[in-house]
Amino acid sequence: QEQLKMKDQSLRKLQQEMDSLTFRNQQLAKRVELLQDELALSEARGKKSKKSVESSSQLSQEQKSVFNEDLQKKIEENERLHILFFEADEQHKRLEAELRSRLEVLETDAAQHQAVVDSLTKKYTETIEKLQNDKAKLEIKSQTLEREAKDCRLRTEECQQQLKNLQAALGSRLEESLCIINEKVPFNDTRSARYNALNVPLHNRRNQLKLRDLAGQALAFVQELVTALLNFHTYTEQKVQIFPIDSATDTISPLNQKFSQYLHENASYVRPLEKGMLHLFESITEDTVTVLETTVKLKAFSEHLASYLGFLRKILPYQLKSLEEECESSLCTAALRARNMELHRDMKRLTAVFEKLHTYISLLALPSTRPEGLLRTNYNFVFTNIAASLHGFHDILKDISKHYSQKAALEQEVPTATQKLITTNNCILVSVAALTNGTGKMASFFSNNLDHFSTSLSYGPKGGAEFISPLSAECMLQYKKKAAAYVKSLKKPCADSVPYEEALANRRVLLSSTESREGLAQQVQQSLEKIAKLEQEKEHWMLEAQLAKIKLEKENQKLKNSLSGHLTETIQEHSVLPNIAEQKKETTEKSLREPIKSTSLVRNLTLRVPIRVANCSAPDAESREDLIKTHYVARIAELTSHLQLADSKSVHFHAECRALAKRLSLAEKSKESLTEELKLASQNITRLQASKLFCNDELMTTKRSYEDQLSMMSDHLCSMNETLTKQREEIDTLKMTSK
Repeated sequence: QEQLKMKDQSLRKLQQEMDSLTFRNQQLAKRVELLQDELALSEARGKKSKKSVESSSQLSQEQKSVFNEDLQKKIEENERLHILFFEADEQHKRLEAELRSRLEVLETDAAQHQAVVDSLTKKYTETIEKLQNDKAKLEIKSQTLEREAKDCRLRTEECQQQLKNLQAALGSRLEESLCIINEKVPFNDTRSARYNALNVPLHNRRNQLKLRDLAGQALAFVQELVTALLNFHTYTEQKVQIFPIDSATDTISPLNQKFSQYLHENASYVRPLEKGMLHLFESITEDTVTVLETTVKLKAFSEHLASYLGFLRKILPYQLKSLEEECESSLCTAALRARNMELHRDMKRLTAVFEKLHTYISLLALPSTRPEGLLRTNYNFVFTNIAASLHGFHDILKDISKHYSQKAALEQEVPTATQKLITTNNCILVSVAALTNGTGKMASFFSNNLDHFSTSLSYGPKGGAEFISPLSAECMLQYKKKAAAYVKSLKKPCADSVPYEEALANRRVLLSSTESREGLAQQVQQSLEKIAKLEQEKEHWMLEAQLAKIKLEKENQKLKNSLSGHLTETIQEHSVLPNIAEQKKETTEKSLREPIKSTSLVRNLTLRVPIRVANCSAPDAESREDLIKTHYVARIAELTSHLQLADSKSVHFHAECRALAKRLSLAEKSKESLTEELKLASQNITRLQASKLFCNDELMTTKRSYEDQLSMMSDHLCSMNETLTKQREEIDTLKMTSK
């Protein structure tokens, strides 16, 4: 705006100067016209008055010179004015063009500013509407947050209560566990690596199945390798006996004879490799823990590999010398000699790579015999080197296959080559190709499963880094078998138990019923005492009956001797039979009655019966005795029934009293628990009231904070409105200035 004002001022000055110059130009133009008119008049006068030239010549030279000077000055001034006018006109045009361009730029800027102003107004109106919507949403959100705050406070109180309960329960359980640990656990075996090695690690069945699967694949590869090695050594033996000298037509050299003899023994060195790998595969089962410390069969496989390596070392000099002897033969060409020297180098490399494999496999077998010989940190390094050695083995066999195929092709061109030699070479090539394929599969298999071997074969007990010794690993496997047997024994179906609700109901019945356990035990004790007393009385009365029987027999003998005839017999019959019946009846009744109240009366009756029978022979005496006897028997039975009833009532009342006492004690305990719960409830009520007040205070503070935020938002909206109005005014001023 300031620049625009300055440009307007400069434009006005230039316009004023232009106006003054135009006015001056007009004056000068009028004066030039006058001078031209005067010149024309003077020329006309000169033409008309040629005659008067002579008279005009009389004018003084000074006046002419004055006129000439004045005219010259006028011409120069007119020229200068024309130059100034032209320059002013050019400057005016240039300034007008600049101003027009600036006016166009300013108009475009004004249009852009207007577009910006329109967009800003639209944006600010949208922001105002958005803020109003946000304000309404925030009000709704504040209400929901207040409700959520109430719910959260209630939940926090519940969670705090649960936390306190859990802390108390966990504290009690911790104390109990610490007491049990201090009492039952004499030491922590995980702190000592020596004892921790005896702990059974976590069983990973998937890992064991994976290892068994890998061991099965390795067994298949070793079987292929063994078959290919057997074929290679056997066909090499045949080749030595055929070329360069055929043993069927001529005698081969002693070197080749010895070499052939050693090659003939190859099966005794190669076959154990397959057996050792088979034993290693069989040792990896689902139930064992397979680590390097427990794979004892790996040591046997390493020994078999060492014996085969010794076999290779034994035949290597003979094989090299045989190739050199073949090169010295007259049938050997230069190309064939070059191939033989290449095979010479390949055989040395093959023995070297077998030495590497044996070194690393013997290192892997060390943890099962001497664990200090190989640290667990070096397991990954050993496995990596085995994989590299297998790849090197594969590369060497590829070179051997390549060179041997070239050698076989050259030997076929020899004039003395027979069909047997060609067939043997083809068989050797097939066996070398099988060796190459088998080693390639083995190398890729080992490289793909390298991470699994490194991780799975190096885990141990929990908290321990490794097994201390193979003995500890063996003990751990024994403990694992015992633990598995114990867990298997625990997997028995549990017996049917009483449901929990039914057991609680039965417990309440047992606590509140009159026939409680203690009362029943007392009744059983009393019944056992009564049974014992009755048994004693029974034995006593059995003896009494035997004595009475003996006395009766004596009396009957006396009566038989004193009386004679039918009268005595009838009297004996009437006296013996009732006494026997009465004794049986009395013994059966006395076994059911109290022995103290019935002993004397029955004894008197049993003793008096034979006397009265002997003294009284009349029927009146017998009837009177029967009446007395029946009366006393009925009386005794009534008294015993009353006594039993009184005993049962006393036992019943005693049980009722005990049950009531138990109910009273249970009621007192429930009363105490209810009073404690009442105290806790009152405390909770007071705490809830305090928390309610606290919540109200927090709600007031949140409400105030929301109100402050709303006021701040309204102030912000007012300030935005003010800025909008200011921007509108500025835009208007820009419009005005641009106009």
